[in-house]
Amino acid sequence: MNDLIEEINDLKKRRDAAILAHYYQDGEIQDLADITGDSLKLAREATKVTHSTIVFCGVHFMAETAKILNPDKRVLLPDLQAGCSLAESCPADKLARYQEMLRQNGRRFQTVTYVNSAAAVKALSDWVVTSGNAEAIVRRVPSDCEILFVPDRHLGQYLQEVTGRKMILWDGSCIVHEIFSVGDLLAMKRKLPGSIALAHPECPANIREHSDFIGGTEAMLKHLATYAEPRDFLVATEANMMWQMQSKFPQHRYHPVPGIACACNKCPHMARNTLEKLRDCLALETPEIVWQPTFDRAREVLQRSLLN
Repeated sequence: MNDLIEEINDLKKRRDAAILAHYYQDGEIQDLADITGDSLKLAREATKVTHSTIVFCGVHFMAETAKILNPDKRVLLPDLQAGCSLAESCPADKLARYQEMLRQNGRRFQTVTYVNSAAAVKALSDWVVTSGNAEAIVRRVPSDCEILFVPDRHLGQYLQEVTGRKMILWDGSCIVHEIFSVGDLLAMKRKLPGSIALAHPECPANIREHSDFIGGTEAMLKHLATYAEPRDFLVATEANMMWQMQSKFPQHRYHPVPGIACACNKCPHMARNTLEKLRDCLALETPEIVWQPTFDRAREVLQRSLLN
């Protein structure tokens, strides 16, 4: 393991590369990264990277976003097959047909798209949001426009609740956040009285309604910082997030909320990235995210939504 880490650090210098890692990556990858964060933080930090190469340890849409915002840099992804159930649930051609149907029916709307989507979908959108800025963006949509929110119906429902804006919701969901067990969450709350349940807004309503705090991963970390004394936290998001929590706030105790069919929820797509694949992509400088025709329009939407 130590030899592998040394090899990665050596290759990183030789390739003039910066490693960016999402909070849902394994702790050993986060530990190696130059920058860790949620989707919003990583998108913004990617634009400040001075290295010629960005290695993105996350899933495909994240590396794609980094390339769109940094067209002159080489962007590598350890495993091109690291996908996302949300992105896959909303193909661009299907969204374009649905938008056209709404227009033909006289509906005036703006499309607000969760960042967990393909570049071709972002190019069809008026806004792109992350869980960190979604509420602020939704409040910017003119009140005389309907909102078509894609692709996460659970995040869309949550945004309807907090903003009061009714939305047309796409029927997509995250395979990790959708299967938390509400029965197990309630049992954990009984077993650990005084514990604080944290839920990502990608979770269904039955998990959110029994949680004490709802927010994206960066918001969760900020919330943890408000507790000085040791507490028990029940965590309803991808289980690798607890590595970051433990690293920043070691005084607390963290308990993963089980999934319906497993002890804890880990994203199989995020797990495709390994230290070995990270080394290989640095050594071979592939797989690389290459510029696509849809990236130009997607770039304009991303810059307006995430950077301004």
